[in-house]
Amino acid sequence: MAQKMVTYFNDFLKNIRLTDNQVNELKSAHTTLRNRLMADEDLKDIIVTTFLQGSYRRSTAVRPKQGKRSDVDIVVVTKLDKEEVTPEKALNVFEPFLEKYYEGKYRKQGRSWGIEMTHVDLDVVPTSAPSLAEQGLLENMAVLSDNDVEEMSESFAEIVESAYNPWKTAFAEFLAADDNASWKNDPLFIPDREAELWDETHPLEQIRWTHEKNASCNGHYVNVVKCIKWWRKEKFTDIKHPKSYPLEHFVGDCCPDGIKSIAEGVVLTLEKIVSDYPQKPELKDRGVPEHDVFGRLSEEDYDAFYESVCEAAVIARNAYEAETVQESADLWRKLFGNKFPEAPKQQQAVFTKREEPSVNLTGGRFA
Repeated sequence: MAQKMVTYFNDFLKNIRLTDNQVNELKSAHTTLRNRLMADEDLKDIIVTTFLQGSYRRSTAVRPKQGKRSDVDIVVVTKLDKEEVTPEKALNVFEPFLEKYYEGKYRKQGRSWGIEMTHVDLDVVPTSAPSLAEQGLLENMAVLSDNDVEEMSESFAEIVESAYNPWKTAFAEFLAADDNASWKNDPLFIPDREAELWDETHPLEQIRWTHEKNASCNGHYVNVVKCIKWWRKEKFTDIKHPKSYPLEHFVGDCCPDGIKSIAEGVVLTLEKIVSDYPQKPELKDRGVPEHDVFGRLSEEDYDAFYESVCEAAVIARNAYEAETVQESADLWRKLFGNKFPEAPKQQQAVFTKREEPSVNLTGGRFA
């Protein structure tokens, strides 16, 4: 039955992914911001480069709900010395720039500047001076690319047979999994003005890890994340935790390699949480293992989350093993809400071909 539901999951992913308009608005907004930063007379001498991070870059973003805007994080790598500049001062360096270009639209946050535009939220995340080795990596075109994880993989696949291609070489360098690679041992530092310290972060390792995990899951991993994020967003609107990235990280730890479909990935991930994590686990951050991704999650919030996962796992397993398409689709809709497509009524007894064509999303990206 799982294979018969592939087109339903294709349509479901289309319904919960960012729309083309949302993606175009994000690209326009972050490109304009990054160009302005690099050209600004007061900032250009202290900025090494900028690159994208977050769920948008990792291909795990889902469509915002209830009037919220889609968002993207822009890391601004600076020459600021964390030993000489306080987190507060580091953030303040950007205020004249924001006042000039985004008057009335920006706000100071704990570790970044938020910019609220009509349809897009931008997070400007300053970081302190990286090591010389890391500066070399930050000139890598795969790092600087606007492509998300799926687009990066597709671009690489198109040129993999060529004898030499600069982008191919850069991509391979970025994805090098050698634990001794200097860039992997050099996190960036972001200013935490509330804690009054510079804290480690490693967005590049999160991107690299996501690409590797997605490949080991036959291209299904990022879509399993989207599905479970949507379930969380659809069914538990009043629960604040776990938030987007901690949930994504947990899914990454629990989703098995080698899955053959999104449906299988969802079922096995939920069941892994149920069987192995009845108590709140410690989740070591990618690239900064000293950080517990669940560190801010209370035991009470985790218990409520775990209880909901137990219920979801039963529904998902029943949907996965259902004998008819009608029964399977109804159960998946119970889990994910009305964004998951209904089955035509004539499929109540046996599987027949859908009368309405499914959206054709090519490749193994959505199946």
